[in-house]
Amino acid sequence: MMKSLKGPAIFLARFAGDEEPFNTIESISRWAAELGYCGIQIPTWDSRLIDLEKVATDPAFAAAYKAKIEDCGLTISELSTHLQGQLVAVHPAYDKMFDAFAPENVKGNPAARTEWAVNQLMLAARASRNLGLNAHATFSGALMWHTIYPWPQRPAGLVEEGFAELARRWLPILDEFDRHEVDVCYEIHPGEDLHDGVTWERFLEAVNGHPRACILYDPSHFLLQQLDYLQFIDIYHERIRMFHVKDAEFNPTGRSGVYGGYQGWIDRPGRFRSLGDGQVDFRGIFSKLAQYGYDGWAVLEWECCIKHPEQGAAEGAPFIADQMITVTDKAFDDFSGQAPNKKLLRNILGIS
Repeated sequence: MMKSLKGPAIFLARFAGDEEPFNTIESISRWAAELGYCGIQIPTWDSRLIDLEKVATDPAFAAAYKAKIEDCGLTISELSTHLQGQLVAVHPAYDKMFDAFAPENVKGNPAARTEWAVNQLMLAARASRNLGLNAHATFSGALMWHTIYPWPQRPAGLVEEGFAELARRWLPILDEFDRHEVDVCYEIHPGEDLHDGVTWERFLEAVNGHPRACILYDPSHFLLQQLDYLQFIDIYHERIRMFHVKDAEFNPTGRSGVYGGYQGWIDRPGRFRSLGDGQVDFRGIFSKLAQYGYDGWAVLEWECCIKHPEQGAAEGAPFIADQMITVTDKAFDDFSGQAPNKKLLRNILGIS
């Protein structure tokens, strides 16, 4: 049975700041509602917008927090632990850069940082339950990304060992989310060990097909990899539980292609763009998701190297609203149908 998507919603990570209206959950919620959004996805690492531990451990506090947002005319679509999920698995080559995602007391201590990240995910499972949510956004982290291009050739067994270790770290987290009946939606994303369909399949096999291991679908990352993002929905729709509506463009030249030449975003052949300014076929995507009965949220994730974020946010709500499909409950040719009649059916088939 086909179902209708919910939205538009907006991921607040790129908009939170120290100035009004972006510095409290009430003021940023009012701002989002005024732009036409009806849902918000909340980055749990930003203490200006949420106290993750209190929402996780105090149901009364969680109820009051949720009510503040609902009083602004909004629904919480999901919580996000993208930054904390990244820290569940970090190769030492990236330690110094990813320390920026961690609190001061665990910086420079990879083991303590990982323990903190895992605890954050556990809190997010409980917080999601307390807020009545059924899906959660995150990253997988990466132990193998530095070997993405096989030169020198990867030693035999390296990839298998990498996914086995990634699964070992995530299985207790997935089990905790299962206890709270919340899906873990991994954003399939370059820089993560889960960056395309094949790597997703390897991870899913490594976690024994865990029922809570699901997908956050973001077509922008697939366009930049030159992956068929519409066929991806055909293949993996049963595990897609979340959707980031983000645009991108890919314009290779004789000087640079997929890898980008270490250039800044504005000079790369592959660039993220505001909705409608890129090359993503959103009509096709919304149709595919409706076809397969996706009934989750359509969430704007704004990232653009050219347009101002507030302009991107203002344009995003009507853009998503224009893509939304209210699915039909009847076939277009029902008017010409006839009630079931076994005698008639047998006559049509030439059976006496």
